[in-house]
Amino acid sequence: MSVRKTETIPQWKREEVDELVDFIESFESVGVVGVAGIPSRQLQAMRRELHGSADLRMSRNTLTVRALEEVDEGVEQLTQYVAGQVALIGTNDNPFGLFQELEASKTPAPINAGEVAPNDVVIPEGDTGVDPGPFVGELQTVGANARIMEGSIKVTEDSKVLEEGEVVSDDLANVLTELGIEPKEVGLDLKGVFSEGVLFEPDELAIDVDEYAADIQSAAAAARNLSVNAEYPTDRTAGTLLAKAAGNAKSVGLFAEIESPDVVPDLVGKADAQLRALAAQIDDDEALPEELQGVDAAPAPETETAETTEEEQADEEEDAEEADDDADDDGDDGGEGLGEMFG
Repeated sequence: MSVRKTETIPQWKREEVDELVDFIESFESVGVVGVAGIPSRQLQAMRRELHGSADLRMSRNTLTVRALEEVDEGVEQLTQYVAGQVALIGTNDNPFGLFQELEASKTPAPINAGEVAPNDVVIPEGDTGVDPGPFVGELQTVGANARIMEGSIKVTEDSKVLEEGEVVSDDLANVLTELGIEPKEVGLDLKGVFSEGVLFEPDELAIDVDEYAADIQSAAAAARNLSVNAEYPTDRTAGTLLAKAAGNAKSVGLFAEIESPDVVPDLVGKADAQLRALAAQIDDDEALPEELQGVDAAPAPETETAETTEEEQADEEEDAEEADDDADDDGDDGGEGLGEMFG
């Protein structure tokens, strides 16, 4: 008769899992970052730089997985990234801001023999600063176009010595070290982050913030133009529509010569211009009143039409933007929300 054995979890593991659960539940966004290849001193420096915006928590992968599964609520999806040397990262910032912060914190580092190149490795054209000697042969061995010129070893053109994904040889590692070339970046590599019920991966977070903001501004402008052209009043377009209507009404008043207080000055100016134009057509000055003798035709006053020019529309949009800014200062935090989205 076989005896069934029950797994006994050591107390320290149980306490560690409980601490990991508390860590996960204390942040709005939780992710998994790769820490492989980061020297201990540099890792500690990164933790200090993140202080106040994000926290790191390292533990055994099996315990990290157990904690994620205990929390559940969707965060257990992060278990797929718990492999190799990883750590949990927690923040109350949004995932986009976290990704940008981690990318900005990465620093160049030398690459060792046996490592896989994260990108193409290129030895740039120029003077190496190394005196003539065996090093020129080492450069040529790894594929660099190098020669001795003017008492120094020079690379005659940019030389790609390794393709992305290839393994670094001992010879190449030594050459790159001698030249001070650091072809890789060291930093916390975000694998995935869970926030507000959504799992984000790095390619979804790597967006151009300036381009995204420009797209939003363009869409907002297009929506506003549509509202104005369709004469659909909103709190953002009512002022423009009223100004446009006032311009149209004034144009009708001028055309119909309605003696309205708002139109009379323009009617007088229009009549004066017409009179001067007529006087300019008469060659005999003696046939004209003294005040009209020798006058040139005045340009006809510009009348406002129903259609606004591009410059007028730009001025109206600028006025509307200033009004929007005033409204934002009175409590509209939409702009701040967009800023917070991108850190």
